[in-house]
Amino acid sequence: MTPASNRGQDQGFRTSFQDSHVDPIILAAAAINGLLMGGIYTLVASGLTLIYGVLHIINFAHGSMLMLAMFGVYFLLTKAGIDPYLALFIMVPAMYAVGFLLYRHMIGKLSLGRDENILLITLGLSILIENLALLFFKGDSRTVSLAYSDKMIELGPLLLGLPKVVSFVAAMVLCGFLGLFITRTDTGKAIRAVAKERMGARLVGIDVDRIFAVSFGIGLATLGAAACLLMPIFYVSPSSGHVFVIVAFTVVVLGGMGSFLGAVIGGLIVGLTESFGGLFLGESLGQIGISLIFILILLFRPSGLFGDKR
Repeated sequence: MTPASNRGQDQGFRTSFQDSHVDPIILAAAAINGLLMGGIYTLVASGLTLIYGVLHIINFAHGSMLMLAMFGVYFLLTKAGIDPYLALFIMVPAMYAVGFLLYRHMIGKLSLGRDENILLITLGLSILIENLALLFFKGDSRTVSLAYSDKMIELGPLLLGLPKVVSFVAAMVLCGFLGLFITRTDTGKAIRAVAKERMGARLVGIDVDRIFAVSFGIGLATLGAAACLLMPIFYVSPSSGHVFVIVAFTVVVLGGMGSFLGAVIGGLIVGLTESFGGLFLGESLGQIGISLIFILILLFRPSGLFGDKR
């Protein structure tokens, strides 16, 4: 099951290749659906690209942390009655705290300053989190039922799922706030300085280790937000993080490692590719286009669309 094939799928997407080829309404619906899903991919990928941009490592636990956040949103709704969108005010700071403390008291200390150690630690964390989730939550997929789950918005002849539209708008707004934070605040400037030159940042008095922890915390905070936006339109299971982390890696590579603009453009491109791939090839083959993009970028432009050429 792919993200584009969830129960909030817009009306008219299950059609044959011949119908989609001749019907411009269905093509337009596929394009809009791809853009809507691409917005959430952007949010998931922005945390990954921030962590890479500062720490220069890939966080292998990114998908597992997203899955953990989604379970958090699920239980906030089922146990406390908190709407997933309102859970943003809980999950974002909670995931930031988890990320900050995790790096400050575990990853940073155990890595001994070596990037390869961080890779191994995050890989180990991913395996540990997924197996604990299987132990406590079993392998069942869980969804949430909300009063607005089946609400539709009319856009001319098209019907768009309300939760998808809300999630897209919220994801773009949050990405915009993250961009402003990185470019306009003192902490954001410190993050950029550390990403550019660690030794120089230390010489001017920046606490580099703290900035590492802050960056890791922000990266996980974006997952907390993404989880809140995903639960009304997707499912959660101990393996659901795999679906999004593969897409997120593709978005980051496509846009350029460490580039926020690249994450936005890459997320939208990947969303469109997946949507049209599912339309013409079927749900089971819809992600072939994403894999092809990943391979072509690595072959012809390894730095990505907006990445720095080294």
